[in-house]
Formats: sequence, C-alpha cells, structure tokens
Amino acid sequence: MNAANSLSIKLSDNFFLNEFIISQVAERHGYRNEPNEKQIESLKLLCVNVLQPLREIINVPIFINSGFRSFDVNAAVGGRFNSQHLEGKAADFVVPSMNLVDVFNIVLHRISFDQLIYEFGKWIHVSWNGELNRKDVMISKKVYGKTVYENVKGETLDVRSI
Repeated sequence: MNAANSLSIKLSDNFFLNEFIISQVAERHGYRNEPNEKQIESLKLLCVNVLQPLREIINVPIFINSGFRSFDVNAAVGGRFNSQHLEGKAADFVVPSMNLVDVFNIVLHRISFDQLIYEFGKWIHVSWNGELNRKDVMISKKVYGKTVYENVKGETLDVRSI
C-alpha cells in the first residue's frame, strides 16, 4: 500500500485510514507506519463498532491522536509491547468541542468496547476486540514519573476521582 492509496480508504462514514496512520514520530524518525490488510480490517471494525456510533451520538468531529502504530513507532512513543495499536484495534482521540469526561461516559454507557481509558485527563483510549471485548474501564495518570492505571469504580467517571 502506498501513501496516496491510504488517503482514500474509507473505514466508516466519518473516518478515513489516513487519520489512523499519520504519525509525527514516524515522520521525524523516518519510520514506516503502514498497516497490512488484517490491521486495516481491525481499524474498520474499531470505526464501525465504536468510533462511528460515538460520532453519530455526539454529532461533532472526533480527532484521532494515535491509531495504528508500527513496531518502530510504538517503541518510539513508549507504547506497551502488546499494545492494541499494533494490531489496529485501538485509537486515542479527543473531541475538542466537548468535555472529555462527558464523552468518556457516553462511550462507557452506550457503546461496546474492549478497553476504555481516560488518559492523563488529555485524551481517551478505546479499543475493540469483537467477541473478546473485556469492558475494561480505567484512568491513567503519572505517579512519581510512572504511568499508573486504575480501574474506574462506579457507573460513571467522576472528575473528582481523577
């Protein structure tokens, strides 16, 4: 697949492949960040089952910070060795026109997912793994310089718990 072809691959009504493969880290280091067909299919499933339904509920644009990551890109950003970004099953996103906690709670209550993580109060990580969805709900924060993940307790994310 070449970069020109990736621009036109539509994953769902509002999402295109190029949104999920653009990486400043890849560009800076000269890494290739091109998914194979299986990874593209996983990105489509993520869009069709999670991101597109969310987009239709909130009716405002969703901006992808990080979607698919090649091994080199994942290592360069400090991603976990088993990150679902490597498989095209995860995306990190923001919705600038909405409160991120509200968006998080919409996903939590209205959409099926594998993992949902409120990351550092700055973006949301969501993944899709089909029938294997775990419904893991967490927040991440830095504690003494290390990333710590805590399970969300209760029915909604409360900003006081962050």
